[in-house]
Amino acid sequence: MTIVFLSGAVTLGFVMAALFFFRFFTKTADSLFGWFGVAFLLLASGQALVTLLDVTSEERSWIFLLRLAAFVIIAVAILRKNTKARI
Repeated sequence: MTIVFLSGAVTLGFVMAALFFFRFFTKTADSLFGWFGVAFLLLASGQALVTLLDVTSEERSWIFLLRLAAFVIIAVAILRKNTKARI
């Protein structure tokens, strides 16, 4: 029961981080904040799926694709931001 509670807390933390970045996206219109918000929503959905489906570690491999997509989005957003500043 404690693991489910802590997993829900982690999911809530991801959602709060996404809302934090979306707030800055609406204020600054900087796409970096928007992509970070999307990435954290993907992380939250992956964590929620692990908690709600209660699958074993062997059956979770497709959920890790959500996490991989989130980290790729973060890396691409940072690279775009850094290369855009040089142009």
